[in-house]
Amino acid sequence: MTLQPPTRAARKPQSLRQSLIDELCSMIGDGRLTPGDKLPTEVELMAHSGVSRSVVRAALSHLEVSGLVEIRRGIGSFVLNTPGSAVARLAPASVRTLQDTVAILDVRMSFEVEGAGIAALRRSEAQLQALREALGRFAQANDTSSSLIGDFQFHLQLAMATQNRYFTDIVSHFGTSMFPRARLNTVAIARLDRQQKHERLVREHEDIYLAVARQDADAARAAMRIHLSNSRARVLRSHPGAV
Repeated sequence: MTLQPPTRAARKPQSLRQSLIDELCSMIGDGRLTPGDKLPTEVELMAHSGVSRSVVRAALSHLEVSGLVEIRRGIGSFVLNTPGSAVARLAPASVRTLQDTVAILDVRMSFEVEGAGIAALRRSEAQLQALREALGRFAQANDTSSSLIGDFQFHLQLAMATQNRYFTDIVSHFGTSMFPRARLNTVAIARLDRQQKHERLVREHEDIYLAVARQDADAARAAMRIHLSNSRARVLRSHPGAV
Protein backbone atom coordinates (compact mmCIF):
# COMPACT_ATOMS: atom_id res chain seq x y z
CA MET A 1 0.00 0.00 0.00
CA THR A 2 1.57 3.32 -1.09
CA LEU A 3 0.69 6.34 1.02
CA GLN A 4 0.01 9.60 -0.72
CA PRO A 5 1.45 12.84 0.72
CA PRO A 6 -1.06 14.35 3.15
CA THR A 7 -2.73 17.62 2.37
CA ARG A 8 -2.05 20.67 4.52
CA ALA A 9 -5.60 20.60 5.87
CA ALA A 10 -5.22 16.99 6.90
CA ARG A 11 -2.17 17.92 8.97
CA LYS A 12 -3.99 20.44 11.18
CA PRO A 13 -6.60 18.44 13.08
CA GLN A 14 -7.62 19.11 16.65
CA SER A 15 -6.27 15.70 17.51
CA LEU A 16 -3.33 14.06 15.75
CA ARG A 17 -4.50 10.67 16.92
CA GLN A 18 -8.03 11.23 15.66
CA SER A 19 -6.70 12.57 12.37
CA LEU A 20 -4.74 9.38 11.77
CA ILE A 21 -7.73 7.24 12.81
CA ASP A 22 -9.96 9.14 10.39
CA GLU A 23 -7.46 8.79 7.55
CA LEU A 24 -7.02 5.04 8.04
CA CYS A 25 -10.79 4.57 8.30
CA SER A 26 -11.15 6.50 5.05
CA MET A 27 -8.57 4.27 3.34
CA ILE A 28 -10.45 1.19 4.51
CA GLY A 29 -13.87 2.62 3.75
CA ASP A 30 -13.13 3.63 0.16
CA GLY A 31 -11.43 0.34 -0.69
CA ARG A 32 -7.80 1.43 -0.79
CA LEU A 33 -7.34 -1.07 2.04
CA THR A 34 -9.62 -4.12 2.14
CA PRO A 35 -10.12 -6.92 4.72
CA GLY A 36 -6.93 -8.98 4.83
CA ASP A 37 -4.64 -6.17 3.63
CA LYS A 38 -1.63 -5.19 5.71
CA LEU A 39 -1.56 -1.58 6.91
CA PRO A 40 1.52 0.61 6.39
CA THR A 41 4.19 0.06 9.04
CA GLU A 42 4.51 2.25 12.12
CA VAL A 43 7.56 3.93 10.59
CA GLU A 44 5.67 4.62 7.33
CA LEU A 45 2.72 6.07 9.23
CA MET A 46 5.03 8.24 11.33
CA ALA A 47 6.77 9.61 8.24
CA HIS A 48 3.51 10.09 6.36
CA SER A 49 1.61 11.86 9.15
CA GLY A 50 4.48 13.58 10.93
CA VAL A 51 3.47 12.14 14.30
CA SER A 52 5.25 10.21 17.02
CA ARG A 53 5.29 6.44 17.41
CA SER A 54 3.06 6.75 20.48
CA VAL A 55 0.39 8.54 18.42
CA VAL A 56 0.55 5.85 15.72
CA ARG A 57 0.25 3.07 18.29
CA ALA A 58 -2.65 4.79 20.02
CA ALA A 59 -4.48 5.12 16.71
CA LEU A 60 -3.86 1.48 15.79
CA SER A 61 -4.92 0.35 19.25
CA HIS A 62 -8.18 2.27 18.86
CA LEU A 63 -8.84 0.61 15.50
CA GLU A 64 -8.09 -2.80 17.01
CA VAL A 65 -10.53 -2.27 19.89
CA SER A 66 -13.10 -1.08 17.35
CA GLY A 67 -12.75 -4.37 15.51
CA LEU A 68 -11.42 -2.78 12.32
CA VAL A 69 -7.87 -4.10 12.40
CA GLU A 70 -5.92 -6.93 13.96
CA ILE A 71 -2.44 -6.22 15.35
CA ARG A 72 -0.08 -9.19 15.01
CA ARG A 73 2.96 -8.51 17.18
CA GLY A 74 6.16 -8.57 15.19
CA ILE A 75 4.27 -8.97 11.90
CA GLY A 76 2.09 -5.92 11.39
CA SER A 77 -1.51 -4.70 11.43
CA PHE A 78 -4.16 -6.14 9.14
CA VAL A 79 -7.62 -4.94 8.10
CA LEU A 80 -10.54 -6.97 9.46
CA ASN A 81 -13.66 -4.90 8.81
CA THR A 82 -14.98 -1.83 7.04
CA PRO A 83 -16.06 1.21 9.11
CA GLY A 84 -19.75 1.32 9.91
CA SER A 85 -20.43 -2.29 8.95
CA ALA A 86 -22.73 -4.28 11.18
CA VAL A 87 -19.97 -6.79 11.89
CA ALA A 88 -17.49 -4.03 12.76
CA ARG A 89 -19.75 -3.18 15.68
CA LEU A 90 -19.08 -6.66 17.10
CA ALA A 91 -15.76 -5.49 18.52
CA PRO A 92 -14.60 -6.79 21.94
CA ALA A 93 -15.21 -3.36 23.48
CA SER A 94 -18.85 -3.36 22.39
CA VAL A 95 -19.78 -6.86 23.59
CA ARG A 96 -19.12 -7.13 27.30
CA THR A 97 -21.69 -9.38 28.94
CA LEU A 98 -21.70 -13.13 29.46
CA GLN A 99 -24.97 -13.32 27.53
CA ASP A 100 -23.42 -11.51 24.55
CA THR A 101 -20.40 -13.80 24.56
CA VAL A 102 -22.60 -16.91 24.60
CA ALA A 103 -24.78 -15.40 21.88
CA ILE A 104 -21.75 -15.02 19.60
CA LEU A 105 -21.00 -18.72 20.08
CA ASP A 106 -24.61 -19.51 19.18
CA VAL A 107 -24.21 -17.50 15.97
CA ARG A 108 -20.99 -19.34 15.16
CA MET A 109 -22.77 -22.65 15.77
CA SER A 110 -25.37 -21.68 13.17
CA PHE A 111 -22.89 -21.28 10.31
CA GLU A 112 -19.56 -22.89 11.26
CA VAL A 113 -21.00 -26.37 11.78
CA GLU A 114 -22.43 -26.49 8.27
CA GLY A 115 -19.34 -24.71 6.95
CA ALA A 116 -17.12 -27.49 8.27
CA GLY A 117 -19.21 -30.06 6.42
CA ILE A 118 -19.06 -28.09 3.18
CA ALA A 119 -15.30 -27.64 3.57
CA ALA A 120 -14.86 -31.39 3.93
CA LEU A 121 -16.63 -31.95 0.61
CA ARG A 122 -15.08 -29.11 -1.38
CA ARG A 123 -11.58 -28.54 -0.03
CA SER A 124 -8.63 -28.83 -2.39
CA GLU A 125 -5.32 -30.41 -1.49
CA ALA A 126 -3.76 -26.95 -1.30
CA GLN A 127 -6.50 -25.78 1.08
CA LEU A 128 -6.06 -28.89 3.21
CA GLN A 129 -2.34 -28.13 3.45
CA ALA A 130 -3.07 -24.54 4.45
CA LEU A 131 -5.47 -25.82 7.13
CA ARG A 132 -2.80 -28.22 8.39
CA GLU A 133 -0.25 -25.40 8.60
CA ALA A 134 -2.72 -23.19 10.48
CA LEU A 135 -3.34 -26.04 12.93
CA GLY A 136 0.41 -26.38 13.43
CA ARG A 137 0.79 -22.68 14.22
CA PHE A 138 -2.11 -22.84 16.67
CA ALA A 139 -0.62 -25.91 18.37
CA GLN A 140 2.69 -24.06 18.86
CA ALA A 141 1.12 -20.88 20.26
CA ASN A 142 2.55 -20.01 23.65
CA ASP A 143 0.64 -16.87 24.71
CA THR A 144 -2.85 -15.41 24.51
CA SER A 145 -2.17 -13.22 21.48
CA SER A 146 -0.59 -15.93 19.33
CA SER A 147 -3.25 -18.41 20.44
CA LEU A 148 -6.05 -16.07 19.34
CA ILE A 149 -4.40 -15.40 16.00
CA GLY A 150 -3.68 -19.09 15.46
CA ASP A 151 -7.27 -20.00 16.31
CA PHE A 152 -8.58 -17.34 13.92
CA GLN A 153 -6.31 -18.47 11.09
CA PHE A 154 -7.51 -22.07 11.45
CA HIS A 155 -11.16 -21.07 11.25
CA LEU A 156 -10.42 -18.67 8.38
CA GLN A 157 -8.66 -21.39 6.38
CA LEU A 158 -11.58 -23.71 7.06
CA ALA A 159 -13.99 -21.07 5.77
CA MET A 160 -11.86 -20.61 2.66
CA ALA A 161 -11.99 -24.37 2.05
CA THR A 162 -15.78 -24.11 1.59
CA GLN A 163 -15.00 -22.26 -1.66
CA ASN A 164 -17.90 -19.97 -0.77
CA ARG A 165 -16.75 -16.40 -0.31
CA TYR A 166 -19.60 -15.59 2.06
CA PHE A 167 -18.28 -18.00 4.69
CA THR A 168 -14.85 -16.39 4.31
CA ASP A 169 -16.32 -12.89 4.53
CA ILE A 170 -18.19 -13.66 7.74
CA VAL A 171 -15.16 -15.14 9.50
CA SER A 172 -12.88 -12.35 8.21
CA HIS A 173 -15.22 -9.66 9.48
CA PHE A 174 -15.55 -11.27 12.90
CA GLY A 175 -11.77 -11.58 13.25
CA THR A 176 -10.35 -12.61 16.61
CA SER A 177 -13.35 -11.02 18.35
CA MET A 178 -15.32 -14.18 17.48
CA PHE A 179 -13.44 -16.07 20.21
CA PRO A 180 -14.51 -15.93 23.87
CA ARG A 181 -11.01 -15.14 25.15
CA ALA A 182 -11.11 -11.83 23.24
CA ARG A 183 -14.27 -10.81 25.09
CA LEU A 184 -13.87 -11.95 28.70
CA ASN A 185 -12.40 -9.95 31.54
CA THR A 186 -9.09 -10.92 33.16
CA VAL A 187 -10.64 -12.90 36.03
CA ALA A 188 -12.89 -14.86 33.69
CA ILE A 189 -9.97 -15.59 31.36
CA ALA A 190 -7.98 -16.93 34.30
CA ARG A 191 -10.84 -19.30 35.15
CA LEU A 192 -11.20 -20.25 31.50
CA ASP A 193 -7.48 -20.99 31.23
CA ARG A 194 -7.76 -23.53 34.03
CA GLN A 195 -10.55 -25.32 32.16
CA GLN A 196 -9.43 -25.19 28.56
CA LYS A 197 -5.89 -26.40 28.52
CA HIS A 198 -4.31 -25.54 25.22
CA GLU A 199 -3.75 -29.20 24.45
CA ARG A 200 -7.48 -29.86 24.73
CA LEU A 201 -8.29 -27.07 22.28
CA VAL A 202 -5.66 -28.39 19.88
CA ARG A 203 -7.25 -31.85 20.00
CA GLU A 204 -10.66 -30.39 19.18
CA HIS A 205 -9.18 -28.59 16.18
CA GLU A 206 -7.34 -31.74 15.13
CA ASP A 207 -10.63 -33.66 15.11
CA ILE A 208 -12.07 -31.07 12.73
CA TYR A 209 -8.98 -31.19 10.52
CA LEU A 210 -8.92 -34.99 10.34
CA ALA A 211 -12.58 -35.14 9.33
CA VAL A 212 -11.97 -32.54 6.61
CA ALA A 213 -8.90 -34.50 5.45
CA ARG A 214 -11.04 -37.66 5.13
CA GLN A 215 -13.70 -35.62 3.34
CA ASP A 216 -16.19 -36.89 5.91
CA ALA A 217 -18.79 -34.10 6.01
CA ASP A 218 -20.84 -35.61 8.85
CA ALA A 219 -17.77 -36.09 11.05
CA ALA A 220 -16.58 -32.55 10.29
CA ARG A 221 -19.95 -31.11 11.32
CA ALA A 222 -19.95 -33.23 14.49
CA ALA A 223 -16.38 -32.21 15.40
CA MET A 224 -17.18 -28.51 14.94
CA ARG A 225 -20.41 -28.84 16.93
CA ILE A 226 -18.52 -30.51 19.79
CA HIS A 227 -15.80 -27.83 19.70
CA LEU A 228 -18.24 -24.92 19.84
CA SER A 229 -20.47 -26.63 22.42
CA ASN A 230 -17.42 -27.22 24.61
CA SER A 231 -16.41 -23.57 24.19
CA ARG A 232 -19.88 -22.48 25.24
CA ALA A 233 -19.82 -24.73 28.30
CA ARG A 234 -16.34 -23.51 29.30
CA VAL A 235 -17.44 -19.88 29.07
CA LEU A 236 -20.44 -20.55 31.29
CA ARG A 237 -18.28 -22.38 33.83
CA SER A 238 -15.87 -19.46 33.88
CA HIS A 239 -18.65 -17.35 35.42
CA PRO A 240 -19.71 -19.31 38.51
CA GLY A 241 -23.10 -18.27 39.81
CA ALA A 242 -24.02 -16.41 36.61
CA VAL A 243 -26.42 -19.10 35.42
